[in-house]
Amino acid sequence: MDIFTGSIDERREAVKKLLNMDSNFDIIQRNLETGGRQVAIFVINGFLNSDLCEKIIEYFYNIGSKELPEDLHGFIRNCIPFADVKSIDNEQNFKDAVLAGLTCFIIEGYSDIIALDIRKFPSRSVEEPDKDKVLRGSRDGFVESLIPNTALVRRRIRDVNLIFEIQKAGRSSRTDIAVGYMKGRVNEAVIEKVINKIKNIDADSLTMNQESLAEAIFNGNWFNPFPKFKYTERPDTAAACLLEGSVVILVDNSPSAMIIPTSLFDIIEDANDYYFPPVTGTYLRLTRMVTNLLALFITPVFLLFIKNPDWIPKGFDFIMIKDDINVNPLIQFLILELAVDGLKMASVNTPSMLSTPLSVVAAIVFGDYTVESGWFNSEIMLYMAFVAVANYTQSNMELGYALKFSRIMLLVVTNFFGIWGFVAGTAVILFSLLFNKTFAGKGYLYPLVPFNGVQLLKRFFRVSLSTNEKLGSR
Repeated sequence: MDIFTGSIDERREAVKKLLNMDSNFDIIQRNLETGGRQVAIFVINGFLNSDLCEKIIEYFYNIGSKELPEDLHGFIRNCIPFADVKSIDNEQNFKDAVLAGLTCFIIEGYSDIIALDIRKFPSRSVEEPDKDKVLRGSRDGFVESLIPNTALVRRRIRDVNLIFEIQKAGRSSRTDIAVGYMKGRVNEAVIEKVINKIKNIDADSLTMNQESLAEAIFNGNWFNPFPKFKYTERPDTAAACLLEGSVVILVDNSPSAMIIPTSLFDIIEDANDYYFPPVTGTYLRLTRMVTNLLALFITPVFLLFIKNPDWIPKGFDFIMIKDDINVNPLIQFLILELAVDGLKMASVNTPSMLSTPLSVVAAIVFGDYTVESGWFNSEIMLYMAFVAVANYTQSNMELGYALKFSRIMLLVVTNFFGIWGFVAGTAVILFSLLFNKTFAGKGYLYPLVPFNGVQLLKRFFRVSLSTNEKLGSR
């Protein structure tokens, strides 16, 4: 049986078999008559916009037999006054349409099938994302539905050159992927490479949405922890990146946008830098950079001074550990690094009503009691407390963990090899940044390498916004 040929009853049965409707309770079928012809409707119940579908069906009931055109395109033109509509003449396209939530009509006498986009997705509101908060600025954020996400971007860029190309990936998931770019500003080679990579994805499903997509389109060195992409849940940030010529990838079921190409300086930037005057924005940016550097080096340098107390400058000997050291400082640092992540995971899985009591208990146990027990020294606890807080100055989680892994590596090599281990570890970090390959092959440390003085100054100092300059965070 074929869903495009035969009588209306035969086509109904073919569709039921194709969609396994005997087993699927949420795929519904309804029959009606319009203009003397039978009509079969197929739709997934969870995506159905009942009010709009009711209006369309009511319009169908009022169509007389003399009003029905002989061809399907004439029917679409004259008898469907609203809604996004298209005709389907391919079985795979029909399956994609139904499973994506479109309402499909099989009308007696027409071989092709009509698909109406009157979906109503289950979705939360576009509130400000918890991770990308700003002190001033818009309070909306991306959600798990693709169409509202593209609308949030188009609300900010009213330009016909803003293009969103739709692609699909995954043999089973058939995940919708929207590739956004500004025509005339984007590097054509980059956009062509992105689309070709998505088309050639050989995967059954994008189970983890954007992470699955990132691993599928870019097979970088797994041992280099520094992120190759920038992610944002803010539509204003995505819009600003589009205006700068970047490619923004939106994946259905994911509340964030993937931005390529990107560099380390792009990842460090934050939306707060651009929602304040240049002086304040520059101060916030420099503070974030210095804090990240301190979070990376403060504990390895302190460990180096513990092993070489005679290197401490005169007047700074107060930084040395005064109490007895019962546990090797390296072991203390490593335990605390793990403990911080353990507390993070505990807070994620803790009910909100218990989060405050848990924080109080953790502060008491890991503060006074651990020092009094002799397991940890108060100086080490102090520096690790700074590191734990400093990690939250960086909104990019991938970069935060890259700095964490680098810090742990520095601690280990410094403990065993002293100053030469510290120098070698620092060199490894620099080489990891220098040779980290981006999707477009552009330097990860641009505009430092390759050097561009004007752009480098803009990365450190926030300049006044103008029509041709940045309108937001990248």
